[in-house]
Amino acid sequence: MASPYMELPVGDRVVKVTNPDKVYFPEIGVTKRELVEYYVSVGPGILRALYDRPTHLRRYPDGIQGEEIYQKRMPLKRPEWVKTAEVRFPSGRTAQALCVTEVAEIAYCAQLGTIDFHPWQVLSSDVEHPDELRVDIDPQPGTGFKETREVAFVVREIFQELGVTGFPKTSGGRGVHVAVRIEPHWDFVRVRHAGIALVREVERRVPHLATTAWWKEERGERVFLDYNQNARDRTLAAAYSVRARPNAPVSAPVTWEELADADPRDFDIRTVPARFAELGDVHAAIDERAYSIEPLLEWFERDGAVDMPYPPNYPKMPGEPKRVQPSKAREETTG
Repeated sequence: MASPYMELPVGDRVVKVTNPDKVYFPEIGVTKRELVEYYVSVGPGILRALYDRPTHLRRYPDGIQGEEIYQKRMPLKRPEWVKTAEVRFPSGRTAQALCVTEVAEIAYCAQLGTIDFHPWQVLSSDVEHPDELRVDIDPQPGTGFKETREVAFVVREIFQELGVTGFPKTSGGRGVHVAVRIEPHWDFVRVRHAGIALVREVERRVPHLATTAWWKEERGERVFLDYNQNARDRTLAAAYSVRARPNAPVSAPVTWEELADADPRDFDIRTVPARFAELGDVHAAIDERAYSIEPLLEWFERDGAVDMPYPPNYPKMPGEPKRVQPSKAREETTG
């Protein structure tokens, strides 16, 4: 017997949604139909966040309690209007990743069980030069959203001193992401260096609260500033992306004024559509101006141009320090 389905008009397309009543979030009863309809309801916002960007998918075809498929390559069998862009990974291998140009593509991927959308910080027209600098503010054990928010406002203070406008959003958990549109003149290595310079300055100003330590054993009860989110093939959940957690939270764009007393638990798959209908995309202005990262690169040089460890799946990078956690390094030295 054929599976039940519904046909959902999305712009000029019709997206077929199979098994629309399958429950994807059991704790709150959210179905596949609601997931797809959510993405259509915030379509202009998430389209802005994903437009023309190579994007990875976190798929849960049987709901969030089932198997996760982290999909970097789009299958050959897909509608002809679902676009792709070629990206190159740190290993040198390449892939055809989703490249969104219309809301129907987002709805199609949600029909495939995609909960989270994770875009690269580049456009398909130039996949080697990022046009976005990302600040990932990640609370560690012993810290929470209160501390994360405090660190976010230090980031804002530094950006303001540089004459730069950053755009904050909740991560969908206890974290905060801040994005800045930059001129696409620098490669991933240099943009990452700019990110390192920025987070070092944050750490310098609030060392009791923030840390750039890559190794968890060195972080303590401080908020981690993940500079490696500016490296090649490192992605963050898109603005308006649902997260694969029991209450279906959303990575929600906010204004700085809202962030001052925001509660990330207020942004979920059932509350954000009404917010979007009322306010529209509060990050719509992000594309109005792109900034130079030269001031941050000057800070990187000022700090001795000292690099920091890359993620473990990366090949050894030029100038990178020894990639071994400090306790093991000490054991090797004393042993």
